[in-house]
Amino acid sequence: MNADAKALEAAQDSDLPTMATPYVPPPPVGPRAHMRALGFADPFRWLARGLKDLHHHPGIALFYGLCFWGMAQVLAMVFKHKPEYTLSLVSGCLLVGPFLAMGLYEVSRKRERGEQPEMSTSLMCWDQHIRSMAMLVLVLMVLELLWGRASLVVFAVFFNTGMPSTTGVIEAVFNPQNVEFLMVYLAVGGVFAGLVYGLSVVSIPMILDRDTDAISAVITSMRVVFSHPGVMLLWGLLLSVLVLAALWPWALGIVVVGPWLGHASWHAYRGCVEWEENPEEAVTLGSSN
Repeated sequence: MNADAKALEAAQDSDLPTMATPYVPPPPVGPRAHMRALGFADPFRWLARGLKDLHHHPGIALFYGLCFWGMAQVLAMVFKHKPEYTLSLVSGCLLVGPFLAMGLYEVSRKRERGEQPEMSTSLMCWDQHIRSMAMLVLVLMVLELLWGRASLVVFAVFFNTGMPSTTGVIEAVFNPQNVEFLMVYLAVGGVFAGLVYGLSVVSIPMILDRDTDAISAVITSMRVVFSHPGVMLLWGLLLSVLVLAALWPWALGIVVVGPWLGHASWHAYRGCVEWEENPEEAVTLGSSN
């Protein structure tokens, strides 16, 4: 019985067509992204280049800076009077923020190409990338909502002195009885913040520059982070410190720091990623201005 089955299988195999040479898949179509070698001095170069863009186009930067300042004021007002709606408003800012940042990227992109940036083009640069941006913003909003839910769980499980009021939240959080809560809360927040940072550190400028889809942009962004974790950690710390410093007092510093970091983030993308347009030539995206 087994011999008959083997003979039948051998006969069927002999009827299959054979190839003279093994199949080799074709090369990928289109440019491919490669990670550039980075050093710990590069983040400071990105900041310096962003400051140049800010200096050359202060009017456009002022408009976006006032937008960032307005968002900060609305968040502070809602937290003071209706804290239960703060998380929802943060999600809304997460939706608006990338579009504002893309306008700043467009200014730096045009200046890098020797073109004259205009307010109108910076405001409408996202309209040709709306699908990719919408998908990316949706992912960020889902992470934001999960972050908020995880924070509520940490409050419910680890907070020992009762839910704080808006006037005494700082005193309550740093109460010695809540040391365990503070450690867990910072750990959970750090995980979500790191994930959001990794997904978006170069993905939004990449969508503007290459008109790529959101998935490819996110994958490239994570590749950048995993290729140079130390440098990207330094970059994230610089962004965080500058933003926190700009929020005091009355968030006035964000009028300057917000646009500055927007321009610098474009140069971070250009400094992290290079594109191989074809096998013979690789086009480096590092700015030299």
